[in-house]
Amino acid sequence: MNTPVIATGQPLQNLEQWDDFLEGRYKEGKSEAEFRQYDATANPGVAEFYRLNHEHQTVAYTLGKEKEYFSLNKGQKTIWEAAEFLNTLVDDSDPDTDLTQIEHLMQTSEAIRRDGHPRWMVLTGFIHDLGKCLCLYGEPQWGVVGDTFPVGCAWSRDIVFPEYFALNPDRDVPEYQTKYGIYEPNCGLENVHMSFGHDGYIAKVMEPYLRDESLYMLRFHSFYPWHRHGAYDYLCNDKDRSMLEWILKFNQYDLYSKGHTKPNVAELKPYYDDLFAEFLPTTIAW
Repeated sequence: MNTPVIATGQPLQNLEQWDDFLEGRYKEGKSEAEFRQYDATANPGVAEFYRLNHEHQTVAYTLGKEKEYFSLNKGQKTIWEAAEFLNTLVDDSDPDTDLTQIEHLMQTSEAIRRDGHPRWMVLTGFIHDLGKCLCLYGEPQWGVVGDTFPVGCAWSRDIVFPEYFALNPDRDVPEYQTKYGIYEPNCGLENVHMSFGHDGYIAKVMEPYLRDESLYMLRFHSFYPWHRHGAYDYLCNDKDRSMLEWILKFNQYDLYSKGHTKPNVAELKPYYDDLFAEFLPTTIAW
C-alpha cells in the first residue's frame, strides 16, 4: 500500500484552494475592475502562491523541467495506478477529506458524461488532473498548479497578479520582454513553451494516444489569459482558434463540477475500464 504524502510548508493549504480561487474569479459576468477587486481580496496563501509562481517560472526553469519530465522516465502505470498514486497526496488542512482524488476526477468526467459529450471527452475529464502527481515527485505547488502563460515573451497584463513578475529574472532579458520574444508571429501554441505544470505534463503523457481536441483541453485548460481574456492571440494560428471552443466547453466542467454527487467508484469502474481500453494501452509511460 502507498504511504500518504503530506504536503507541508506550502503557501496553499491544499491544491483545491487554487481551484476555489479560480471558480470564484471566473464566474460569469465579471468586469476587469471586478477581477482586480476579487484578486485584492485573495487569501494571503493564494497571493503568496502566485508570487512564487510568477517569480520562479522562467525560461530556464521551464526548459529544465520539460527536459526532466517530458522524456517520461517515471515508469509505466495504468490509469487506475496513476489515480491511486495521486490518492497518496494528502493536503494538510484539506476541507474535502471525504472525497478522494479519484472521486474528484470522476466528478468532472461524470458531469461531462451526464451531458452527453463524446467518450473521448469523458476520458479527458477523468485524466486532466493526473499530472498533479508532480507534487509526489517533489515539485513545489507553484510548479504544479496555477494559471499558465507563455515564457520567453512579454507577460500579459491579463495574467492574474501581473505585478508579481517584478522579481522574475527574465525581466532583465530584453528579448523576453518583447511582444513576440523567442517566437514568430502566429507560430501556433503547440510551438510555445508554457509555464511548467500539471497541464503540460499530462498532455505530453497522452500525446501518442488522444485526438487534438483532447490534447488542447489537457495542455491549455489553465491558460486563462488566452481562453478567458483573449490575450496572446498574436501567437495563435488557425488551429489554435478552432480548438478554443473545445477548451471553453471543457473548462466549465473543470471549474464547476465540484459539489456534484459523490460518485460510486466501484459501481462506475466497469464503465471506466471499457473507456480506458478503448483509447489507451494497458500501461502508459509517465
